[in-house]
Amino acid sequence: MDFKLFKEMLKRILLVTFTAAILACQAAPKPQKLVEGIPNIKPDEQQSLVCKEIVALIENYNYKKLTLNDSISSLILDKYVKALDPYRSYFLASDIKEFEQFRTTLDDQFRAGDLSAPFYIFNVYSKRYNETLDYAIAHIKDKYDFNQNDTYVFDREKMPWVNNTTDLNEIWKKRVKYELINLNIAGTAEAKNVETLTKRYQNLKSQSSKLNNQDVFQTVMDAFTETIDPHTNYFNPTNAQQFNEDMARSFEGIGARLKLENDVLKIDEIIPGGPAFKSKLLNTGDRIIGVAQATGDFEDIIGWRIESSVAKIKGPKGTKVRLKIIPVGHEMSSKPVSIELVREKIVMEDQSAKKEVKTIQSNGKPYKIGIITVPGFYADFKAANAGDPNYKSTTRDVRLLIDTLKTRDKVDAIVMDLRANGGGSLVEAIDLTGLFIDRGPVVQVKDLKGNIEVSEDEHPGVAWDGPFGVMVDRLSASASEIFSGAIQDYGRGIIVGTQTYGKGTVQSSIDLNKLVNPSILQRLAALVQKGPNSSGLAIKGVKDSTPQLGQINLTMAKFYRVNGSSTQHKGVMPDIVLPSFYPMDKIGEDTEASALPWDEVQRSNFVAVADLTAIKPELVKLHNERMEKSLDYKGLVQDIEDMKKRDTESSVTLNENKLKAERDSIEVKTLEKINKMRASRGLAAVKKGDKIKKDETFDFVEDETMHVMADFIRLKK
Repeated sequence: MDFKLFKEMLKRILLVTFTAAILACQAAPKPQKLVEGIPNIKPDEQQSLVCKEIVALIENYNYKKLTLNDSISSLILDKYVKALDPYRSYFLASDIKEFEQFRTTLDDQFRAGDLSAPFYIFNVYSKRYNETLDYAIAHIKDKYDFNQNDTYVFDREKMPWVNNTTDLNEIWKKRVKYELINLNIAGTAEAKNVETLTKRYQNLKSQSSKLNNQDVFQTVMDAFTETIDPHTNYFNPTNAQQFNEDMARSFEGIGARLKLENDVLKIDEIIPGGPAFKSKLLNTGDRIIGVAQATGDFEDIIGWRIESSVAKIKGPKGTKVRLKIIPVGHEMSSKPVSIELVREKIVMEDQSAKKEVKTIQSNGKPYKIGIITVPGFYADFKAANAGDPNYKSTTRDVRLLIDTLKTRDKVDAIVMDLRANGGGSLVEAIDLTGLFIDRGPVVQVKDLKGNIEVSEDEHPGVAWDGPFGVMVDRLSASASEIFSGAIQDYGRGIIVGTQTYGKGTVQSSIDLNKLVNPSILQRLAALVQKGPNSSGLAIKGVKDSTPQLGQINLTMAKFYRVNGSSTQHKGVMPDIVLPSFYPMDKIGEDTEASALPWDEVQRSNFVAVADLTAIKPELVKLHNERMEKSLDYKGLVQDIEDMKKRDTESSVTLNENKLKAERDSIEVKTLEKINKMRASRGLAAVKKGDKIKKDETFDFVEDETMHVMADFIRLKK
């Protein structure tokens, strides 16, 4: 969305951050206290600059209009320590006591760009982390009595911090025992289990050794911004690129998903249609050990962090990259094969909107329902701004799907599945709503000055004017709530599911590089260490070493439904309410301490498409009658109760026979429930270990939504 205020303030932000940049280049970061016995990770001048920029942005332009103070500093410290050690398994009570010196000073330090305190805390954590892993590895081969009736407390979040290393080691010895019992129950030999667990802990140590100051800085900024509000977020350069690729549903590269396995980069999946797929030179399981550009020498990437390796492989479309691979099935000692690929733009179709047509019988009559699953509100803004007529977006994809459902599939109704859709582009939420209403207000946005702007669907006509429904759950948030709220307010369709997340705030993405004078960035470049294992901001062999500062998604406005109600905290309440599998007291905006409150604005001037007031009670009545007879509904309710019970548990027995018996009992009950439900659908029973076929899986919420739509069609007639 194009905010006038946002445009105006960028000039002011530039002045603020330009001054900060000059100051950053005049003074080195404050020396920090060192932790003995480990390589200490330190912040750099660039991170000092970014920290000051973020403070300036938040204090001047965050919707809350707050100034950092001692109280906020205290909250940041608690959130940061909890992020590092949520279950109190590493820090000692003496460490926590020492950190108290920073409780009321982080606000002033961050404003000055001083990151020495949180980096010192992280280095203490790193030392404790590696000490506990060393102890665990050393005691994996100990002789354990798996018939004792002792217990392991796995959730220590509400327990006191451990006073000494001896007590901490005792906790870790129980953790080792618990993990060995899990492996024993799985049925493998004890000698093999010792080997497996040793490799697991050694891998954790290896990953820990690869952490750099960008990782620490990201954790620090997460604690800082989340203390301000849940949705103001800083993204370091790597995370910013990933965020923007997710939003665009596209990236430029070879078309392969990669993973790190034992310090070696491995092909996890070949994306259909990409260069890797079309070349037939790469296969799933191949290992990449070296990378070179079109010209130049190969670089050995074994042991590199995955994002550093991926950054070397990705690149602008039309450019060449050379890979040195060990084919799947070959030993690592085999002679590598060299291949060359030309990078292309890869569209992630599996993460885009898709359709399915299902038929349901209701009152002896068949109804064809088109289900459109929308995983997010995405748009390739870069391609759109460049004038690409075929740029990727949610609305464009859904419009094409609707055309097919109407003309080829000839469906009786359409259902939009927004379950687990966390939102995305506000513009797409507005445009997508426009496919179902013929012009009119969609959402109201109040900026930090209190000005209210009404965003409308300005495109005449609709893509679908037939019976329509929307599926939501507790993870449906932000843009999903704008869309479903507008559909409900206009009487355009029926909302089915659970109360949504309740995110009623708007974030603007700000590229921090655009706020700093280029000459300052050039001077800063000379101060920042290069290489794949330093800050991760510059890649070896790449000539352009301009520091990338990342981006901040800053909460700058609040949105409201056309009926005047905010979705903040309350979310959207469905017309047909189903039990929530996700715990409502743990997931949702109303569980966030720093969340903005619910409020209202004046109702927008909109005209409803239809009045469904009379129909909804009848739909609820028919739904309730089905639920009284539904095994799936009763099973869902029981699953929720069981989950709540498990959620209260914080410890587990270390008696192998008892633990196995408990799990076997749960497994038997689960299998009985599955087979009871399968029998109700005319399916054969399955045995322990059987894989359920994809076409035999059953989506209870989807099935009930289709029944609701069949009722809706009948009642409207």
